[in-house]
Parts: sequence; structure tokens; C-alpha cells
Amino acid sequence: MSLAVLAAFAGIYVIWGTTYLAIAFAIKSMPPFISGVARFGLAGLLMYAWLRWRNARPFANVNLTMAALAGILLSGMGNGFVLFAQQGIPSGIVALLVASVPVLVLIFDWAFFSKRAPTKQALLGTAVAIAGVVTIVMHTRSLSGSAHPLYLLAMVAATTGWSFGTLVQKRSANAGNVLSFTCAQMLFGAAFQLLMSLLTGEWARFDPGAISLSGVIAIAYLVVFGSIVGLNCYLWLLTRVPAPKVATYALVNPVVAMFLGAVVLGERVTALAVVAALLVLAGVALIVFQDLPLVRALTARSRR
Repeated sequence: MSLAVLAAFAGIYVIWGTTYLAIAFAIKSMPPFISGVARFGLAGLLMYAWLRWRNARPFANVNLTMAALAGILLSGMGNGFVLFAQQGIPSGIVALLVASVPVLVLIFDWAFFSKRAPTKQALLGTAVAIAGVVTIVMHTRSLSGSAHPLYLLAMVAATTGWSFGTLVQKRSANAGNVLSFTCAQMLFGAAFQLLMSLLTGEWARFDPGAISLSGVIAIAYLVVFGSIVGLNCYLWLLTRVPAPKVATYALVNPVVAMFLGAVVLGERVTALAVVAALLVLAGVALIVFQDLPLVRALTARSRR
């Protein structure tokens, strides 16, 4: 791998693991979808201003229809419903549920995109990861103290949207227009979250005066690092590396998120959460690392 690819992986591994903590601080000061509008609206506008300074027509080579679809699925549903769910589910558990994304990417890629049937190892990994996710969902109340079913449904929508959006993005964007495509999809994602904020009545109970300094810092961090840096690293990698490999960030983010949630927010890390985490991460590892030479060699030897 080139140094740029490794740096981009490091970006999504570390930065996106910390965004769950930033989200927890952001939604203490403002409703979830409004915070998403602020995050992706500001990030999109800043990127557009920079792109417009470099090129009079920054979206000339962008398929805006596909950018809108990717924006709704990724920045809209994928992020927006995570924000909503973190109102009632600890950040570490949310990150653990998001770790199932590589499983869904594999399934959606098989069903709707490449039509390539998964290997036996990938199917085994899918089964193991699903067992971990089911464990989390069935015991969320004991893991988090309480969890309304609506928050779990929001996580289902978030992981489904992000997984499908990853494959849409990979098919629609290329190395030449990835920055413009990213900018467009963030703006469409902000528009989707704005619609959700109106439908859920968030603006009626939003008090700008209640925004704390920690909330402002959290939003600023999410705008600069979570969106402009992290999302561009993620989407740039999708133009150069197979989608299941890019999804390896899901192995690292829960570890970072659970550690920060426990240290900073005092979230509980129970033995059950550790077992569920090991199941999810082991299953995802079987899926995303099946092409490594060592894994192929061990698989071939086991068949003899």
C-alpha cells in the first residue's frame, strides 16, 4: 500500500472512533438531526467554497442524482440515525452495532451489485458477526440500562443506509471527482437531516442559548475531522481499494469508542459487551481479511 492509502486508513481508524464521543457531547446541546444539519451543512459549504475557488464549476463532472442518493444513504441515514440512536444507546454499543457494516456490504454487494457469491469463510464470518449483533440487540437493556426499541430500529436504518450507500458511492465516484462528489453528498445529507428535523419537530424545542462550549467544540470537531477529513479519506479509499477492505475501520472504531465512552462518559463495559464485541469483530475479520495470503494458505491447507 502507498503511504497515502495507509494515512487515509489511519484517518478513518482513529478519527471515526472518536466521533462517537463527539456526537455524545453534541447531542447534549442540540437535538440530533439539527446537530447533523450543522455538521454536514457547514462541512459541505466549506468544501464547496474551496472547490469553487479552484474551479468555476465544481460539480461539472458529478452525477448529482447519484450524489443525492449517496448523500441520503451515507450522511443522511447512516449518520443521522446514529445521532438519533445515541440519545438512548451508549456510544460504545452504537459503535459496536456499526461494526456490522462490512457484513451488510458483503450481502448487498452479492445481492445487488457484483453478484459474486461469498466464500465459505465469508459466510462463516457473517454468521459469527450476526450472532454478536443479535446478542447486543437482545441484551441492550442490560448493557445500557434502558433502550427504547425505536433507537434500535434507528440503528438498523443507519447501518443499512451506510452499507448500501458505500456501494453506491463506490460505483458512482472516481478518483478524479471524489472531492466534488463528497461535497455534494454531504450537502444532500444535510438536506435529508434538515427534513428529518422538521418531521420530528426538533426546531420547536431547540434553544440556541442552551448550546454549551463543549457542544460547539464537538460540532467543530465533527465538521473538520469527522466530515471533511474522515469522510474524504473514506470515499477516496473507495476509489482505490475494494469496499470490504475499506470497511475494516469497523474493526477498530468500536474499540476506540468503547474505551473513550468508559473513560470520559463513564459508560459501562460489561462482560456480555466484551463477548458480543469479540463475536462481531471476529466475524468481520473473517470477512475482510479472507484475501490475505496467510488466510488463503491456511484455508487451502484445511481443505487437504
